[in-house]
Amino acid sequence: MSKRKTAGGTPATVALTDAGAEFTLHPYEHDASAQAYGEEAADALGLPYDRIFKTLVTEVEGELVVAVVPVSAKLDLKALAAHRGGKKAMMADAAKVERVTGYVVGGISPLGQRKALPTVVDESALNFETIFFSAGRRGLQIETAPRNLIDVAGATTAPIAR
Repeated sequence: MSKRKTAGGTPATVALTDAGAEFTLHPYEHDASAQAYGEEAADALGLPYDRIFKTLVTEVEGELVVAVVPVSAKLDLKALAAHRGGKKAMMADAAKVERVTGYVVGGISPLGQRKALPTVVDESALNFETIFFSAGRRGLQIETAPRNLIDVAGATTAPIAR
């Protein structure tokens, strides 16, 4: 993944640009006291919670795996583990996630991470013409076709949300 940034860009936007994928950036005013980053983005942009996807980093049998699920849902850890051929998944340690991805919690994008991680996108993303997800910093969302996210991330899709 590229580490260079374009003017106002992030590694995630560079990854999409390098892939020739069309996308739109949606900035919003981030509230430093917010703890539910996805809901904050949806509310700020006036979007339904099922159209904005959150990036969660998990550990499946000791391997870091990115899960991308709608803000309106919870990650089904058992379904994720089964999809990855494991028995158990758990949320990864935040400090480790920040170190490995190069992003801060609340601004983790599934694209442009410091180390490319296996990525699973909930299949509900395919129900939309475009979806939104973190552009790599709090207060900035990417809107693009779900196939762009899947292709650029090298992701698979599965029913991992509940």
